[in-house]
Amino acid sequence: MQAGKSRTSKTKTDQFYDDVISGLHSVPKHLHSKYFYDANGDKLFQDLMNCEEYYPTNCELEIFSEKAAEICRAIIGDGDAFDLIELGAGDATKSTYLLQYLLEQGADFTYLPIDISENVISYLNVTLPVTLPGLQITGLNGEYFDMLEKAASISNKRKVVMFLGSNIGNMEVAGAESFCRELRNHLSAGDMLLIGFDLKKNPKTVLAAYNDKEGITKKFNLNLLERINRELNADFDLSQFDHYPIYDPETGACKSYLVSLCDQQVNINGTETIHFLKDECIFMEISQKFTITQTDHMARHAGFKPLHHYFDSRKWFIDVIWVAE
Repeated sequence: MQAGKSRTSKTKTDQFYDDVISGLHSVPKHLHSKYFYDANGDKLFQDLMNCEEYYPTNCELEIFSEKAAEICRAIIGDGDAFDLIELGAGDATKSTYLLQYLLEQGADFTYLPIDISENVISYLNVTLPVTLPGLQITGLNGEYFDMLEKAASISNKRKVVMFLGSNIGNMEVAGAESFCRELRNHLSAGDMLLIGFDLKKNPKTVLAAYNDKEGITKKFNLNLLERINRELNADFDLSQFDHYPIYDPETGACKSYLVSLCDQQVNINGTETIHFLKDECIFMEISQKFTITQTDHMARHAGFKPLHHYFDSRKWFIDVIWVAE
């Protein structure tokens, strides 16, 4: 019980520090991708989504712009009131297509965006009621499952959870399966999940999306080191790290690393010294690609029934609706 109290009383900075130190002392070294999203990270990710090679955003935007009516009809179901909960809402560009259509149809719903970025939630709480008059919104800043519990305590309405943008791909396959099972544990029978998956495709297309010519992905990864410098009083020399992505078409795993360009040491908060060898890597992020068969299997294994599949015209991306059984 005391240990539980200690964890819940930890500040976000304390947790950030603990996660960074733990990851950089691990073998191999790694950092948590959830910490990419400070204010500058949010902006860089928006830039990345708009760059030529980064296809997932345009694929999913095509699905939402052209199939909003179909998706919303499935979500509305019998017309009962529901909470529309979005995990990792970002700027809500894609979900705005659905929000607009639901409002036009007079659907009885409340939008609850969840994001770890305070900047994102503040932005959505202020801007969406202006751009979407009549929208009922309650933004929740925090970790996904903590905020899902909070959402359940706010109302007992049916839940429709959205997890878009292939955010599920930021986990290894086993981790993604575990996440879906845990998500099912937070839902009731009949609740829905609208989830996006980036599908396996030509390896050159995939790799280019994470190694863009403008170097935005590199800046996005390096920004996490800059955040550690700023918030945890560290002294990373960003010029001594380079970005390196790889893609394995067999497993579907696209991974990003930062490579140390020399033997060096980094001091964090005056209490920790991290040693790097030349060419040593920090594992930064995975962007897992899936097959349709994998997604259906994952649904059933986690306690959901696959209900609808929505593709872009090239079948590079899929948004699916699962129903909790």
